[in-house]
Order: sequence, then structure tokens, then C-alpha cells
Amino acid sequence: MPEPTRPIGQATRGKTARNRLRRVDIFLIRYDPNLLRRIDGKFQSAYYVDLGFGQEPITTVESAQHFRKLNPKLAVLGVEIDPERVAAAKPYEGENLAFRLGGFNIPLKEHETTRLVRAFNVLRQYPESEVIRAYQSMLTTLLPEGLIIEGTSDPYGRIWAANLIRKNSESEAEYEGLAFSTNFRWGFDPGLFQSVLPKNLIHHMTEGEVIQQFFSDWKDACNETIGYKQYGLRHWFQESASALGQKGYSIDTRKKFLRSGYLVWKVPNLSMNLPKK
Repeated sequence: MPEPTRPIGQATRGKTARNRLRRVDIFLIRYDPNLLRRIDGKFQSAYYVDLGFGQEPITTVESAQHFRKLNPKLAVLGVEIDPERVAAAKPYEGENLAFRLGGFNIPLKEHETTRLVRAFNVLRQYPESEVIRAYQSMLTTLLPEGLIIEGTSDPYGRIWAANLIRKNSESEAEYEGLAFSTNFRWGFDPGLFQSVLPKNLIHHMTEGEVIQQFFSDWKDACNETIGYKQYGLRHWFQESASALGQKGYSIDTRKKFLRSGYLVWKVPNLSMNLPKK
């Protein structure tokens, strides 16, 4: 694939903090460890991409450290649209760790591909109408069975919410789910997540919208299970998720997620129009 000559997108404020996206890395290790481990075919050299790493390449370097516990030779690429930020990141380059100037049209050389793209705190500054175009650009580099995780976190990574997009084939992708994360340092209230909803959802918290109904039902589930709060916020969080499942929502109720403050709602096509054949 030829290297793009002009990055698609615009510079973000670039603010980041050490460990801000650590819980995103932990989630990905638990959610799809095989995607990070794979070395068959084109996956042998396929990149994990940290899109929009900011003023410093902290999050990219941290991801490399975390993910290489599963795959010591994992290729990692940090992408930024600001040339000065890319130049500042160059001293951190090493074996299978690179930084390049680029945008949503990920800057790959011929025969290079991606397995996983993380785009956090990037799309919130864009008009909602541009979200799908950004996804379509990112999907062009992704191998079938690859994943995009795109979302927003608070400045220190205490809470975040993210879309999960899976590429099924060379020409098809599907919305796989909406993931929420909390370390409980702000307590627990579903309403906390509304401020970090991805761009395609944050303006849809209105009557009659699917996402608004979900939060309403989650709050009801919390009220119904509030007795578990005495056993700790994690236990209450877990029971509220189980109650959501009883209301008909497809929730991943595995303890490895819930006890760690991760809730995954497996919902198809949530305010998205992804490419089909």
C-alpha cells in the first residue's frame, strides 16, 4: 500500500498523561488476546497502531510494553498528524517500534498492514458527520478479523467509553459493541460515562434514542441492586450488569471484565453505517 502523501484529519490538543490509557491496554489483552498474539500469514508483521499519540509518545511506548508480554515481536506504530510531535517521538523508536506522520489514512508502506487500531481522544473534536469517513479510512489498512477501538477517556484514564469495530472481510465491517471502563475512583454511577461517550453517541442522549434508553435502564438496574453496594462498588457494578442482562441487553457478564470495572454491551450497528459488500 503506498504511503499517503497528505494525512487526513486535524491536530488534537495533544494532552496526555502517563498510564492514561493503561486500562485500555488491559482491556484489549483480556478482550482479544489472540489478535495480539497472532503471527500467521500477514499477521506476522501486522502493526498495532496508536493513532493520535499526542505531545509525547507515552501511550504508544506503554502499549508496546504491555502487549509484548503476549507477543514479544509485535510491531507497534505511533501515528500523529503534527510533524513536531512525530519528530519529538523519533528518539523513542526501536526494534518494531516506529512513529510516523499521518492521520486516519494510516501511513503504511507497501505490503504493510494493521491488526489493531486504537484511536482515543481523537474524534470528539470532529463533527459527527465525519466519524464514518474516519472509520472507513482506518478500516482500509486493517486485516480481516482486525479490530478498531475508538473512544474517549477522562484526562487520567479513570473512566472511558469506546466503540469496538470488527473487520469481517476485505470489504465488510461490523459494530461489535460498546465498552465502558471505570477504576471506581470516582465512585460508581452510570451517568459518569455519559461525558466520555464516543462522538457518534454523545449527541444522542435524547428521548427515543437507543443509547438514552440504555442509560435509563442501567440506572434502574443500579437502583434495583443497590443493596450490593455494601459489599463494595465492584460487586454493585457486577450485579447491575447482571440486572441489565435480565432486561434483555446482551452484556458480557464474565467476571474477568466486570470485577475489573469493564462492561461490554454487545449491540449491533449502534448509530453507525459501516461498509458492506
